[in-house]
Amino acid sequence: MSDLTGRYINPLTGFGFKKLFGTEPNKDLLIDFLNQILPERHQIKDLNYSRNEQLGQVELDRKAIFDLYCIGESGERFIVEVQKAKQNYFKDRSIYYSSFPIQEQAKKGDWDFKQEPVYTVGILDFIFDDHKNEDELLHLIALKNQRCEVFYDKLKFIYIELPKFKKTQEELEDHFEKWLYVFRHLSELQDRPQQLQDRIFQKLFEAAEIAKFTIEEREAYEESLKYYRDIKNVVDTSREEGFEEGIEEGLEKRSVEIAKEMKEENESIEKIMRYTGLSREEIEKL
Repeated sequence: MSDLTGRYINPLTGFGFKKLFGTEPNKDLLIDFLNQILPERHQIKDLNYSRNEQLGQVELDRKAIFDLYCIGESGERFIVEVQKAKQNYFKDRSIYYSSFPIQEQAKKGDWDFKQEPVYTVGILDFIFDDHKNEDELLHLIALKNQRCEVFYDKLKFIYIELPKFKKTQEELEDHFEKWLYVFRHLSELQDRPQQLQDRIFQKLFEAAEIAKFTIEEREAYEESLKYYRDIKNVVDTSREEGFEEGIEEGLEKRSVEIAKEMKEENESIEKIMRYTGLSREEIEKL
């Protein structure tokens, strides 16, 4: 029996995010969203998608798998990820991922080391531990010196803590807040709100309507939604029981269980890696 009861897709699921923002026909949705958080001089007119799996320089390097990796027409690199639950060393992981588009720009032969800007954008379905008592939900991070002056302007980290966004439809003030509302509430909507009648959101609603999916897309979305709910259940249960520190362990345990189920159904290693975040080596050992 189908588990799809809503009208629109959940953009925080792996499938939902890539369906809406990771396909060529819908790339104007990603461009519009990114332009709300990027500085004026790096506004995007066009972009190309790159493969989202980056290999290390040597065999011992760990792989980095991004939700989306794209390159602007002026050469800027963008890593865009949805993070469903906080993980140990999440900030370390972001720094590590950002190193791949930096290394990728190396040229053979004579090269003066000039780099194009690299942006890591994290859409977070959780709140940083060190920001719990703050209302600010958009964080713009750059390399600065001891006087808080920008030392290097080509590496930026942008994080959005979605749970801090509490506004209703009637309270939306600008285009950025409309995007935040979409991320938080799209899957709960049955009709298109009056506040979201802009052309770009009309296109988003069209792309997000589950009834228009193919059978294969519906099956893929159901799998992705199930995993999203499993992860959410682990997080919510840990918080209710007061075991905040047990979230990471619970997430890893559930990922292993899902990987085993998918292996039994003869799913590909690549697909299992996408759904669970486990490495190829970890999956092969199961």
